Amino acid sequence: MNFLEKNRNMVFWGLQLLGWGFINLISIFVISKFGTAFVVFSITSGMFVGIFSTSLLRAYLKKEVGFENFGITEIIKILLSSTVAAGIYGFLSYGLGYAYGKYGPELSELEHDILKSFDNVWLLVINSIFIIGVWTVCYLVIKLLLRLNKNRLERLQLNSTLKQAQLNTLKGQINPHFMFNSLNNIRGLMLEDVEKSREMLTKLSEMLRYSLTKNDVNAIALEEELEMVDNYIALSKIQFEDRLQFTKIIEKDTEQIQIPPMLIQLLIENAAKHGISNLKQGGTISLETKKNGEYLLIDVTNSGQLKIAKDSTQLGLKNIKQRLKLLYGDKASFVLNEGDGEVLAQVKIPLVK
Repeated sequence: MNFLEKNRNMVFWGLQLLGWGFINLISIFVISKFGTAFVVFSITSGMFVGIFSTSLLRAYLKKEVGFENFGITEIIKILLSSTVAAGIYGFLSYGLGYAYGKYGPELSELEHDILKSFDNVWLLVINSIFIIGVWTVCYLVIKLLLRLNKNRLERLQLNSTLKQAQLNTLKGQINPHFMFNSLNNIRGLMLEDVEKSREMLTKLSEMLRYSLTKNDVNAIALEEELEMVDNYIALSKIQFEDRLQFTKIIEKDTEQIQIPPMLIQLLIENAAKHGISNLKQGGTISLETKKNGEYLLIDVTNSGQLKIAKDSTQLGLKNIKQRLKLLYGDKASFVLNEGDGEVLAQVKIPLVK
């Protein structure tokens, strides 16, 4: 909530005093030739009449006019209430002018002529309607601007909430099939190598802990993500054995760059699931990170072809694209390319300065 929303009444009265004070102070240039008492009377009475009549109008508009569902009924209410306020303005102006002329100090001929103009009913009516009409238009415009600003802030807050909810849903997702397969593989491994089984259980628990603890953050250092990748590869090799080879080339100056958690792990998982698992002889997954101008490039290459099973939901690929879109907008990109018996998945992330 901004300053105007918090201090709406204070701002209103400040604008009332400034506005009516300015309008009536202008009259000094016209009535400066008259006596001091007449000048003081004109300014103070003008401010009083203006503030009193428009404050009554504002109180009615706040109570009776629904600006959220604005329609013909509200327009009629505004027109009628403005007319009444103009009548009050004109009546008070005439009454105070009459009282000053009858009970005030002795008037000069020019001052008497000025007050006599109040006897012209049509001039008084036109003047009252014009002034109150201008005030009403200004009030409605300010009201509309405040409403639009409030709606804009509410939309921004809602979008931010939805965006965070989407991110919390998308990030930190470990494929449940991978977890089940890993547990089954570890159970089988226990019959052959108990020590290695313990090591693999430790790596699986670290992956689960990583997934849970990083669910509340949008970025981590790349080197921290690489530890997760190493654990994933170690667990995957229980299933693939010698069919899976893994290489990585990590530029030293990229290790501290902030990236979305689970991003590289999802790329590696996708390469293993849709690439290596479809090759009888197995293949290689290669990871490379490097800087390219103001961007970080993450390349994951795997042996095989770009073939995705018909029953696949492509959840991992959609996950990557949606997270990049939410976090970086159009500044980041994710593409898949095939060539020479290999599939390249490349992510380009802008460097945060």
